[in-house]
Amino acid sequence: MLHHTTPVSRLFFGRDDAEHDMADGLLGGAFLDTYAYREALSGRKSLIIGRKGAGKSAICRQLGTTGGYSGTAVLITPDDAAGDEIRRFELQGVSGDTAKSLIWRYVFAVHAARYLCEHARVAHGWRARSAVRALRDFLEANDESGEERLYDRLRRGARGLQSANLALKAFGIEAGLELNGASEGARASRQLEVLESGVATAFGDLGCAAAHPPLLFLVDQLEQVWTMDPDSHALVTGLLLAAKQVTGRYGSAVRCTLFIRADIYDTLNFGDADKFHSDELRISWSAGELENLALTRAAASLKTAELTAEQLWGDMFPTAVRGEPTLEYLCRRALPRPRDMIQFLNACRDAADQRGNQRITEEDVSLATEQFSRWKLTDLAREYAVTHPFLSQLFLLFDNHGYVVMLPALETRFEPHRERLHQEFADYADGLTVRGVIDVLFSIGFLGVKRGQKVVYSDGAQTPPQLDEEEFHVHPCFRPALGGLGPMELTAYSPRGNFAISGGSHQLQIQAGRDISLGVSRDSRLLDDVTRACERLLRQLMRAGLQDDTRNEVEAQIGRVLDDTRRAREDLRGGTVVDVTRHVLSASGYFGRLAVQLGDHGIRDEPITRRLEDEARVLIRSAGGAVGGGGGSDSSP
Repeated sequence: MLHHTTPVSRLFFGRDDAEHDMADGLLGGAFLDTYAYREALSGRKSLIIGRKGAGKSAICRQLGTTGGYSGTAVLITPDDAAGDEIRRFELQGVSGDTAKSLIWRYVFAVHAARYLCEHARVAHGWRARSAVRALRDFLEANDESGEERLYDRLRRGARGLQSANLALKAFGIEAGLELNGASEGARASRQLEVLESGVATAFGDLGCAAAHPPLLFLVDQLEQVWTMDPDSHALVTGLLLAAKQVTGRYGSAVRCTLFIRADIYDTLNFGDADKFHSDELRISWSAGELENLALTRAAASLKTAELTAEQLWGDMFPTAVRGEPTLEYLCRRALPRPRDMIQFLNACRDAADQRGNQRITEEDVSLATEQFSRWKLTDLAREYAVTHPFLSQLFLLFDNHGYVVMLPALETRFEPHRERLHQEFADYADGLTVRGVIDVLFSIGFLGVKRGQKVVYSDGAQTPPQLDEEEFHVHPCFRPALGGLGPMELTAYSPRGNFAISGGSHQLQIQAGRDISLGVSRDSRLLDDVTRACERLLRQLMRAGLQDDTRNEVEAQIGRVLDDTRRAREDLRGGTVVDVTRHVLSASGYFGRLAVQLGDHGIRDEPITRRLEDEARVLIRSAGGAVGGGGGSDSSP
């Protein structure tokens, strides 16, 4: 069992991306056998969708290892050059989606042909069947027999398909195709049919579908070649169409599994989109799965066969942070995806190691929380820089405000920025309305919406905010970076505060140090008025329909007024000179300001807001004697 003084420097939760995890050797020993992985491995799901950092590439890389998929896997990851080649590829007579699907089909067919030539030699002996010899001849005639970059393969394929000059003699086609007058698209499609028919024949002659697992194509990192232009849409849409075509054309001998970021997939709009629903799987992570991730990776780094939750969250980490179990604390303040959890855990470890601690302390986690929040706010803007380039400007609407925002308050904040945003991001102006901003910020997980007694954050399946929903919350992940640690930017009560007191048609400004001498009995009665006002407000607050964090914050501030009033009474009884009038008017001014701030957040019709205004007015009259000093006569609950 690990001792509580185990050096924290031995602890490591892995790299931020699957490629480096694989290179370090950690991923193989710490990969989680998740539901998404099992569905991809079995072939039941071929379209794996997830946000950045959700673990798509980890699944892809695991499928490509010998310990993952039991058959042969071919990994295809287009780079900028390959992406440009596909985006530029056009064919007269067919749509952009169809043209892109043809070039993708060519890539898959050539990869399959190369695989069959090697597979036939290794698995079926040196005497190649005629169908395999035809594929070998085709590859040599079209300069596809050597190891080449994807870009080179695309370039050759594009040239051959556009000019209809693929060398097809190996399949009995001597020169060109007799399609006089046909469009480029029709000629290219016919060439592909000949090539794909030759590949399918070879699979059939070798009996591959029954003899071994299918050839698996894995396509990942499409975000590297994605922009918001129509050609990028066609690039991805064409890939989807090609993958379905290839699976149908080669039967159970070939499978295609695609890994696509959710923000890309959700922008696609094409006629056959409804045919892919059964293939889709959106990656989601529960708190339990994230804990398993942490345990597995910690154990791998510590080179221990087994690490219990009690050891990780008791010996290595503190059991609780700010009164909240550590795992719950971390999960609430990170978006539910592996990369966020890995980065947060490593930040905690680094904070402890830099400070020379032998274990991670609560203070280390608090320091890491601040840093992690700043990372994630910046990362969120970068993640959606292509689809929502205005995000960093929208975040300013929440800077140094409370994390609860009502619709009227957001409308007030947005209005001064509307014209500038519309000018700077003219292409997005139609969506840059308050409701449009809410929809975007909800969809990316920045804002949650209050529904019933819960705050709901988007997980890809949640209904967008409705017109009658007006209370929104910044996700806990981003609050420290924005300075919004409290639910609202409520002014903290201070008895030395210089408050402007509203009293009907006039205002009274209380100056610090003002000396007013009053009789003891009157002083005591005035302090009683403040005490009873606080108690009535607290009772009203218990019935208020406020969000829990907001209620707690208001309750804490009213409690400060009450505590200060009780201290003033004790001082008075002890013979200390107390400026009671100033104290009463400060309490009154604070209640008035609190009511204004709640109103600014859209909490105008709530009884607690009106009660704060009423109590503020009553205390003013009490201090001024306007009603015979009977300001505490209001006995309503």
